[in-house]
Amino acid sequence: MKAHLVRNLRDVRFQALAGAMVLAALALVLPAVPLTRTGVSVLAVVDITGSMNVRDYTSADGRPASRLDTARGALRDLVAALPCGSQVALGLFTERRPFLLFTPIEVCADFAPLDGALAALDWRMAWEGDSRISAGLFRAVEMAASLDTDLIFLTDGQEAPPLPSAGGPAFEGKPGSVRGLIVGAGAYALSPIPRYNDRGREIGFYGAGDVQQENRFGPPPADAESREGYNPRNAPFGGAAATGAEHLSSVREPYLKKLAGETGLAYVHLDGPGGLSVPLLAAATPRPLPGRLDLRPFLGGAALALVLAVFLLPTLRALSLPRALTLKKA
Repeated sequence: MKAHLVRNLRDVRFQALAGAMVLAALALVLPAVPLTRTGVSVLAVVDITGSMNVRDYTSADGRPASRLDTARGALRDLVAALPCGSQVALGLFTERRPFLLFTPIEVCADFAPLDGALAALDWRMAWEGDSRISAGLFRAVEMAASLDTDLIFLTDGQEAPPLPSAGGPAFEGKPGSVRGLIVGAGAYALSPIPRYNDRGREIGFYGAGDVQQENRFGPPPADAESREGYNPRNAPFGGAAATGAEHLSSVREPYLKKLAGETGLAYVHLDGPGGLSVPLLAAATPRPLPGRLDLRPFLGGAALALVLAVFLLPTLRALSLPRALTLKKA
């Protein structure tokens, strides 16, 4: 009987079943293991002005995609990639100020409403047509500070109307007081801007005469005296209509990098619908997230795998035996 017991103890199937019982018992009694992870708390502000409708990206199925669609997809991928416990707030930008849609919510417990809100972002939510990027960014920095979050500001950087010759407003905050990213959306080459009617239907593209090509507010530029029809009193900007390419659009990267330097934010170009998690985690404030790791699913899965191996091993041997005999005869 002792020899029989020893033989059973040495049996691989008996050992596997015994191991499965031990793992199953541990899965029933073992508590979750406390751990600390690193997450982020971020306010994402998305530019929804007209130039964000430019289709200079390509979707996964090979179709042209707008900057807004690509930015929306990038944020949805980012939310899915953030560790549980991280928080995301969402805001829109148009005209000169951001509008907060909701305060920070947890990315795992509230993933469905957060993902749904990102999927529903649309240019039709805009309440004004202007796009004063610097003013909107500075106010977004203030908003992020009030929420105690970092900031992601997604925009192509095209000011509408264009900045005056004296430049835009100065940043009055402390550079680096809010960390985060300015994300430049759009290709580097100029593209036409889609135009829509009052019912939201696309009716073509903006032409040179449809948009303001030069901001003639404030002092004239340095070359004003050389312009045709210049008069220091009656025509300080010259007598001819302004010309330019403001009806076309590209990512204004040098301008966005300048704003990033003024505010202390990092800059990254949006190359596609993914890839924001790495630069965000590098630029954002690390926030410890207390959590617990539940090992029971892993232990239960390992126990099930051992039980299945015990019952499937004879079948696999029976199937492989005829093949082995055939090879031996050959």
